[in-house]
Amino acid sequence: MKYHTSFRIGGPADYYLEPADRDDCIVIVSFCRSRKLPFLMTGKGSNMLVSDEGIRGAVINLEYGMHTLRSDGDLIISDAGVPLARFVDFCIQQGCSGVEMLPGIPGTLGGAIVMNAGAYGGEISDYLVDVDILKGEEVITVSKKDAGFSYRRSNFQGEVVLGARFRLPRGDKAELLRNRRELLIRRNRAQPVNLPNSGSMFKNPPGTYAGKLIEEAGMKGHRIGNAQVSDRHANFVVNLGSASAADVLALIEETQKIVFERTGIHLELEIKLVGFAESVLQEVFI
Repeated sequence: MKYHTSFRIGGPADYYLEPADRDDCIVIVSFCRSRKLPFLMTGKGSNMLVSDEGIRGAVINLEYGMHTLRSDGDLIISDAGVPLARFVDFCIQQGCSGVEMLPGIPGTLGGAIVMNAGAYGGEISDYLVDVDILKGEEVITVSKKDAGFSYRRSNFQGEVVLGARFRLPRGDKAELLRNRRELLIRRNRAQPVNLPNSGSMFKNPPGTYAGKLIEEAGMKGHRIGNAQVSDRHANFVVNLGSASAADVLALIEETQKIVFERTGIHLELEIKLVGFAESVLQEVFI
């Protein structure tokens, strides 16, 4: 899985599949469920840490086949496997605003919806209309009001997200492109984009920032093996070249321990840990 995650970490999966399209995805998921074969839905493999032992079950990667993206009247309609950066660029080219702050998030639309990804004051759910998910062998549509969106959460954890529709406000294309460019420059200066990582490691506690707490605890730049708390942004752990999942997990646990001892705040993981237990694999989308 190190070849299929943004962290470049992780052992082998039992099976790895790339559906050709939505119908193919439905067939694959239905087959896995009928055989009681655990499976993991992925896109770009961000926001996750896969164990060194890998994944017992199937990995279903939607990035290479589930990538239909189109406009229909005032709606933007997207498959779950569309990279978030491509989704944002398409919306801007259509003269639609409200998502231009999101292209720096490394992942696909499906994963962004499941975790309600956001940046610079905006979230993927802000202008979402509804989401298509697979329930049993039936595709059902869930409206935004029934999706349970909150900070880095939704009701779609454990669901198979197939696609979504958005209704975005109109905007000036030149201004949107300028805002997008400025925010990407800001991100690239502040975050360790030059090294493999999984995105933000911890959720921001209420009223403060995880990176600030970690830096004040003296953990910025701290290293275990080839895993390091980034010296550019303390809420990122980077792979310096050959980090193991064990290295990262030890660094996570040490960071949580030291921050808690200093502040009484327990840092909650934003990334998902996959393959670290022999129990049945959770059906998640990352």
